[in-house]
Amino acid sequence: METSETLLTLDQLAVGSRLIVRSRKDWRFAAISRVSEGRVTLTVCSPSGRTYRLWRERGVEIHMEGAVPILPYETTDTWRDNFCDYDIRW
Repeated sequence: METSETLLTLDQLAVGSRLIVRSRKDWRFAAISRVSEGRVTLTVCSPSGRTYRLWRERGVEIHMEGAVPILPYETTDTWRDNFCDYDIRW
């Protein structure tokens, strides 16, 4: 599935960069909070207003859809079809 997407790795994004990641149910916003020797720490925003962390290897490829970085995930839906609904107070 090669469209006009640019590929780069997770460690090439700066700390504080935002991207879209897949949770169990839907797609969510995340931010890079730390880049260390072997892994990158992502802070993911949940719809309830809480956050949690994910760790991924530094060399994981990131797909760019326009200016939107996306962490790839093997699923049939796209982030535009199944993006989570955040609480409007946040």
